[in-house]
Amino acid sequence: MTEELYDYDPAEALGSPEAIAVFVADALETGDAAYIAKAMGVVARAKGMTELARETGLSREQLYRSFSEQGNPTLRTMLAVMRALGLDMTAKPHDITPAA
Repeated sequence: MTEELYDYDPAEALGSPEAIAVFVADALETGDAAYIAKAMGVVARAKGMTELARETGLSREQLYRSFSEQGNPTLRTMLAVMRALGLDMTAKPHDITPAA
């Protein structure tokens, strides 16, 4: 029996605002800037780069560059994209486990 491998695009699973919010929250919790940028790129593709560029006033090229694996989006870019996605960026304290 031959198994076929299929390309999986996580952007296809992000069909609702709730799914996008969970995906972004999980990425942010990693604290890994490269992973967060890549995850935001996935979300941007799910939303549509052209539409996102129009809503944020940023160019498609800037969005692709900022949210690539090597990307390093500015805070202004992150906030503009988050706003266009209908998401808020919030802060919470780290979970601190008391020493036993």
